[in-house]
Amino acid sequence: MRTVIFDLDGTLADTSGDLLAAANMCFRGLGHEDVLTTKTDAGTALRGGRAMLTLGFERLGIPFDEADLDAQYPILLEAYGKDIATHTKLYPGAREAVSRLRDAGYRVGICTNKPEGLAEQLMAELDFRDVFHSLVGADTLPVRKPDPTPYIEAVTRACGDPAQSVLVGDTKTDRDTSANAGRPSILVTFGPGDFDVAALKPEALMDHFDELDEIVSRLIA
Repeated sequence: MRTVIFDLDGTLADTSGDLLAAANMCFRGLGHEDVLTTKTDAGTALRGGRAMLTLGFERLGIPFDEADLDAQYPILLEAYGKDIATHTKLYPGAREAVSRLRDAGYRVGICTNKPEGLAEQLMAELDFRDVFHSLVGADTLPVRKPDPTPYIEAVTRACGDPAQSVLVGDTKTDRDTSANAGRPSILVTFGPGDFDVAALKPEALMDHFDELDEIVSRLIA
């Protein structure tokens, strides 16, 4: 069956505010004020916990190494899990677009580099989990995006056909994942990343979820 797989952070929802808040909890625990802000660091937030911690330590100008990142990372995850959906918002039209795809007979799933448990928790709190046929996270399998295996797994768990699938994402990681799987990608232009997604040359760009139906039907004949 025709299948559409979505990235989560920066694609379905802007999660940067809650991610940055969790990272700032780490720095407050170390005796500092908030170091990161959504105005300047939203793109970094969507690259993951270690990227946020690295940026924060660099901005503070204090020495750090991998051991410091390893020590703070579980603290960040715990803080994030306790307050995961205060600032997070679905992008306009996302909920409606996924429902339209289902109504049109598509299978839909999620493939994210967020830990599976946190992804499940977030989608449940957003009241958006049940519409998806599958969810594969960073730790569901031994490998993660841009390895194509999690993407193929998300399609398979959704009872879809990898040969009739497409990935909707927002970063080079998503573009590389789809390319490694031999499938087309749709990259959104509204994510908070500070890079030009058009330069990644995806099969399609999407400015709003209202455009998704037409793009998908064109890419999956």
